[in-house]
Amino acid sequence: MATFVLIHGGGGSAWDWHLLVPELTDLGHDVVVPELPIEDRSAGLAEFCQVVVDAVGDRRDLVVVGHSYGAFTAPLVAEKLPVRLLVLLTPMIPRPGERPADWWDDTGYRGAEGLSEEQQFYNGVPAEVVAEAARHARQHVSAEGDEPWPLGSWPDVPTTVLIGREDQFFEADFQRRVTAERLGITPDEIDGGHSVPLSHPKQLADRLSGYLLP
Repeated sequence: MATFVLIHGGGGSAWDWHLLVPELTDLGHDVVVPELPIEDRSAGLAEFCQVVVDAVGDRRDLVVVGHSYGAFTAPLVAEKLPVRLLVLLTPMIPRPGERPADWWDDTGYRGAEGLSEEQQFYNGVPAEVVAEAARHARQHVSAEGDEPWPLGSWPDVPTTVLIGREDQFFEADFQRRVTAERLGITPDEIDGGHSVPLSHPKQLADRLSGYLLP
């Protein structure tokens, strides 16, 4: 079975994956869930990548999953380690030289009006999980926002984009367009909103594991 390397999004933590991890281990997989150094004002993309590489250690047969802002880090890891598959989940897909802070304008992102933060990020997530989420949010003050994304081209690794059909933060039509423009592929789709690992963990585990079938 594979080792799934789960990279959380902006302001997030390893807790964001806590419902998915047991679903993947029940399927026989190993799981690595690093904490990106988003609270370190000196940390940039190189430090983000190194934290993940260090967490993986000598594990092999890797599937790297980057959620949302984690998509800026996931391909960097795929350049460093022998990655079998790269999965970008409801992602911010970077392009060479792009600063993360510029991604919003570069992609033409327009957020839905009139929605609360909870509605944007946690639609479909059980109320008790949403209530707990606030206790695990972290201050995102690291330095990578103004750093150009360092890869000159996308890593030579099979890449899949998986979007949430009910995502109210990155709406499905927006995700389809950006995926086509930046990677030239059509994204796969799954039930749920932006926080699929919290709303549909079993369905997500089955989908991720299914990608490994011949």
